Order: sequence, then C-alpha cells, then structure tokens
Amino acid sequence: MQIKDVLLTPGNGAFFYDDQAAIRAGASQDGFVYVGEAVTPEFKSIRVPAASLSVGLVLVDHTVVWGDMMSVQYSGAGGRDPLFETAQISDLTSRIVIPRLLDVDVSRYLPACTKVLEPVGRSRLPLAIEYGVSQALLRAAAHLQRKTMAEIICAEFDLPLPTCRVPVYCQSGDAREINVDKMILKSVDVLPHGLINSRRKFGVQGQTFMEFVKWVAARTRQIGRPGYHPVLHFDVYGWIGEEIGLEPQRIADFICGVAESVPGFTLNIESPADFGSTQAQIENYAKIVSILDGRGSSARIVVDERCNTLEDIRLFAEAKATHVIQIKPPDVGSIADTARAVLMCKANKVGAYVGGSCTETDLSAQASVHVSVATQADMMLAKPGMGVDEAFSIVGNEQNRLLAILNRRAIINVG
Repeated sequence: MQIKDVLLTPGNGAFFYDDQAAIRAGASQDGFVYVGEAVTPEFKSIRVPAASLSVGLVLVDHTVVWGDMMSVQYSGAGGRDPLFETAQISDLTSRIVIPRLLDVDVSRYLPACTKVLEPVGRSRLPLAIEYGVSQALLRAAAHLQRKTMAEIICAEFDLPLPTCRVPVYCQSGDAREINVDKMILKSVDVLPHGLINSRRKFGVQGQTFMEFVKWVAARTRQIGRPGYHPVLHFDVYGWIGEEIGLEPQRIADFICGVAESVPGFTLNIESPADFGSTQAQIENYAKIVSILDGRGSSARIVVDERCNTLEDIRLFAEAKATHVIQIKPPDVGSIADTARAVLMCKANKVGAYVGGSCTETDLSAQASVHVSVATQADMMLAKPGMGVDEAFSIVGNEQNRLLAILNRRAIINVG
C-alpha cells in the first residue's frame, strides 16, 4: 500500500496571520489594515495574508488524497511555532518528509504517522507539516479501507462508532453585531467568540466587554427561535489580566460579575489572562477555577494560550487548571494527537473543545470534524475564516454527512 508520488502546491489560508504582540501594544486599525511596525519575529507587517501548503499523496490506484499545512492566526505568540513560510516548509517537506512517505504502509494510520513524522535529530518537525501530512495520511487510510476518516480514528483508538453530533461554535471576527445575528438566526450551539483582542474592545475595567456580553444575551432572546439557548463563549485574549491585573481573586471576581449579568446562560471565558509561561498559567488558572467552582458560578474557564502541545494539554488536564481546553490542531501537530488530546481531556473530566484557526482551509476543517465526532469532543469550531456562513456550512454539513453515513452503517450491521 505504498504512495507512488507526492505533490506539493501552495495555497491560501481563509484569513490572515496577525502579530498579536503589536495589536496588544496598541496598534490601530485603518480599515482592515493594522497601522505600525510589526513586533513578533518573521512578521514584515502586523497583518499578513495567510498562506498554506497542500500535500497530495498519489496512491497506487492513482487517487490523490490531500492534507493542508498552515499556522494559526496569532503565530509566534504564547509559545507557538513561528510564522508560516511556504518556501521554507516546502523545502523541508521535500527533503525530509517525502522520502519517508514513499516508504511507508499508509493502510495503517498510526504507525504511518509515527514513521513519517518522527523528529529530525532532536528537533520535532514544524507542527504545520505534522498537521497537513497527518491529514493526508488519514485520508489515504480511509480511501484504502473504504471507510470514513472518523471510522479510521475509531478503529485506531478502539472507540465505538459515534451516534451523537458535536456542538458547533462560531466566531464573529470584528463584524460582531451582524455576525451574532447570523449565528442566532442559524441557531448555532455556541457563540460568538467576539474577538476581544484590544483595550478598545475590552474597555476601561472591562465595561465595553460587559455591555457586549449583555447585548448578546438580550439579542439571543429577542430574535432567537423559541427554546433556543446557546452557550455564550467569549475569547478575551488575556485582556482581563491586562486591564485589572494578574491577581487570580480579582480575575475570578470579574468573571463572576460577567456571569451574573447574564443569568440563565452558561458562560465560557477563553484566555482570561496570560501569566507568561505554561507553569505560571497552570498554577494561576487552577486558582481561578477553584474560586469559580467554590462559588457555584455558571462561568467556565477555557484555556488557549500556553496550552499548545499534547504535553501542555496533559499538564492542564491533570492539574484541573481549566474547565475546558481548546485543542488547536495546527498547534498540536499531528491530527492523531488531536484525537489523543480529546481522550486525555475526557479521562481527566475536563471539557474538550477541538478548535483551530480562521487561517485554516476547507480540507483541514473537514478532517477536524471527523476527529471531533469520532472522539465525541464537547464542542468544535466552525472554521475556516471569519464569515460565519461559510465556516458553519463546511463544518456543519460535513458532520451531518458523516453521521448519515455512520447511521446507515449501523442499520446495515444490525440487519
């Protein structure tokens, strides 16, 4: 079951790579462009069009299966890999990865990933390469075995075939109000993200953010269908800590106040603060979680920054330093490790959210759906892009198609 040839072709991500440090330092916007000098290494400007690299595996029957490599929107921030450079990634893939691909049995998914993605010396391959190549290998195994990618994951990890859908979470980008309306009209399970990534959007002592949260809850009641009751999930990019300080008690007090302003809703607060290192993040998030739980608050902490790799996820889950972990596939690396991360969260009774980035592609989003459904994650991100409609369609429709196939399989097997 060997690969006959490997194709590489450059592509586009669905959004832009942004210099988070420059934005956090106060870079202003002129239309869609950020004004000022870049701060994070490799960025030539604060906002850069997202690039991707597709890897195509030509199989023995001449079918070509694809995977897409890319980085996340805020590359180089919070311990992440640096900005994606297509030429550099293509060169490394050609020299190191392609020879391995041409000498592997792709019918066995996990062993193939292990062999193809092994480190070079003591250095791990760029996570973008791991992500894209592991998608292609998953599609290859699915094609050869005439199964869905989800069924391959279930077989490899000894999981039962899923029957339940995974809640979908949409992100608004800067067009907050319009996109919130779209989400409510489409009855999205979890909303709206909000992109609260600057002092202007967060406001003095968080007042601007607080008003936005209350508006989303009120708007949901106003235009949502009867009985519609989404989870409210806001990503504040560390701005609670930036604005009111890094004392866990004060952060917990603020979050409790936000939750109390929208009674009846479950409130997710993602990245309330950045404490500067993984260890500091674990210690202080654990304190915040403990305070919220002690008060019986409806608010839940979601970790993103400083929790990137499978090892990071293990540390947060075992320490109960969060209520929910965003498992960000391009930061985790191999999509097989995304599956491992979900199962690790479940084993430690921590919420598993398969996220990702607006910079991803249709192919990477579809592969993430199969892993999310196979492992029965608690929620998954509608991606790629920031437009709501396209991402919700790609992820939602892929999930519906997958569950229809699996339901038919179950009926046939019973019969």
